[in-house]
Amino acid sequence: MHDEIYKKIENDPRFQQLVKRRQKFAWTLSLVMLAIYYTFIMVIAFKPELLAIPLSADTITTVGIPAGVAIIVSAFVLTGIYVHRANSEFDDLNAVIVKEASK
Repeated sequence: MHDEIYKKIENDPRFQQLVKRRQKFAWTLSLVMLAIYYTFIMVIAFKPELLAIPLSADTITTVGIPAGVAIIVSAFVLTGIYVHRANSEFDDLNAVIVKEASK
């Protein structure tokens, strides 16, 4: 019985579209995160003096500290964006497909 439902779902064009959209979205967010990390590493490798600039004249905190924090925060933000879209758009469409396949 479950095999029939699985085959119905797998053959549903809306499910195939859902899989493609979800993969495209996940890859896009992954590439954005990769670009952020790659840029940071390239700055460290070729222009480390940019990260060594103090935030102000009377502090020892450099530009590198907020840049590193921004990279970590960007990972959380991108994860939040994915979770929001998955919980709204992707899950709603998935529920409709499963419901119709179970009939």
